[in-house]
Amino acid sequence: MFQFILAVLFVELTPGPNMAYLATLSLARGRTAGLFAIVGVALGLSVHAAVASFGIGELLLLYPWLYEILRWIGVTYLLFLALEGWQTDEKPLSTADLNSAPGPLILRGFLSNVFNPKSVLFFVSVVPTFVQISPGQPNFPYQMAIFGIVYVAIATAVHASIVMLAAELRPWLVEGPRQNVVRRGLAVALVFVAGWLFWATKR
Repeated sequence: MFQFILAVLFVELTPGPNMAYLATLSLARGRTAGLFAIVGVALGLSVHAAVASFGIGELLLLYPWLYEILRWIGVTYLLFLALEGWQTDEKPLSTADLNSAPGPLILRGFLSNVFNPKSVLFFVSVVPTFVQISPGQPNFPYQMAIFGIVYVAIATAVHASIVMLAAELRPWLVEGPRQNVVRRGLAVALVFVAGWLFWATKR
């Protein structure tokens, strides 16, 4: 389990779509919005864990076109978020306006992760290598479920740290007339993340 925890920390501390999305969202819309999005990301990770536990993720290895569809959806969704961030509004948004609807924030967090091929590949290709198949050991789905719970817990802690840090930096970066400039800068950053995702996950 210790080796698995180290592997999860390495993956989660490596810059990726989840980290970029949560940081840009928290900088643009504040701590509460970022925390709502974390709930959605955790749900997305849970879906990946459940799919891998029942061996359904093997379909992505057997049918490469399924993986390509998932990959392109993930890249396209990041570009959609970047476009939305670029379309700034001259009227400052109040905290109430930003955080009054947690549902859409949770849904976006969920979508940003459930279509993340980096996360899917980890659960399908890496997590099973830690499963011990021998007499006296729990069955495969049970062990995968335990690893999934550990992964989601660690990832959520890392994501919460990112949101808190970004929220602390927000008053220094997003204030008054600089708001739109920073939002567009973050949108450009998401475009670069989408490009990195496209390059890093191709087969």
